[in-house]
Amino acid sequence: MLLPLVRRLASMLTTLFGVLVVVFVILRLLPGNAVTASLGVNAGLLSRAQLQAIDKFYGVGESIPQQFFSWLWSMLHGNLGVSLSSREPVSTLVGSALPVTLELAVMSMILGILIGVGFGMIGALHPDRWQDDVGQGLAVFGLSVPSFVIGTVLITYLASIFHYFPSSLGFVGLFTNPWLNLQQVFFPALTLSFGIGAAIMRTTRAAVLEIKNLNFSRTARGKGMSQIAYVWRHLFLNALVAITTMSGIQFGYLLGGAVIVEDIFVLPGIGRLLITSITDRDFPVVQSVTLIFAAGFIVVNTLIDISYTIIDPRTRSR
Repeated sequence: MLLPLVRRLASMLTTLFGVLVVVFVILRLLPGNAVTASLGVNAGLLSRAQLQAIDKFYGVGESIPQQFFSWLWSMLHGNLGVSLSSREPVSTLVGSALPVTLELAVMSMILGILIGVGFGMIGALHPDRWQDDVGQGLAVFGLSVPSFVIGTVLITYLASIFHYFPSSLGFVGLFTNPWLNLQQVFFPALTLSFGIGAAIMRTTRAAVLEIKNLNFSRTARGKGMSQIAYVWRHLFLNALVAITTMSGIQFGYLLGGAVIVEDIFVLPGIGRLLITSITDRDFPVVQSVTLIFAAGFIVVNTLIDISYTIIDPRTRSR
């Protein structure tokens, strides 16, 4: 067991390092930097010597390898740096934004799994009937319509018809005002859950339909097993590996969609922080947020791989 864990850890670290290098280089290829972005047109009033002095003060005047290894060394010592636009520690900005994104992610995954597994099971148990048609229609809608379109339409409809403006009060934490917090997070989570649920629904339906045609499944029905026991023990549990795999894949979709949806619904999460930091050329914040996204995706997929040994005992010997 030790060797596979070491290999998996080494793979995780290698992937994270590769992500950091790619993001670091791409940011430096963009025109301008944090200094010119913050100064705007006033940058043209400074002399070349003044610009070089400012670049040296913020550390953006060094060579790209020097900047990268300097930032990497600081990060390994727990120092994510200081935001070049707000002058606050990056750890403070990330610490205040991360709980919002985590709450949104958890609620989105819960809604997506409920939608996907629920309609997928119903469609597989009633193939080519109206129940299946409803689920297939929702799947096509969720897969074809981008989350930012769903979010824009949803917030416009709620505001114009119901005069619903929960974001106008400012975001409140879950433990400060649970009811208002739920109102502010539910609709962004619902927006993201359509795409997540659509993919999970199609996977669930296909897996259950395949299992229904296997010999052990037909034997269980022929022996007179109750419907509830048959659906739970023989259909759902055997389809759980496929459902879990797709849920892990959709977590990557969730991270990408959360960036836009948080901005649409004015949620002060990691996604909105990332958009603002890219606009301001705030390299330390962008690098740290990207690292968090990559680490979250890798950790979730690693946990899903480990969960296979719990779901399916046959994988323990691999």
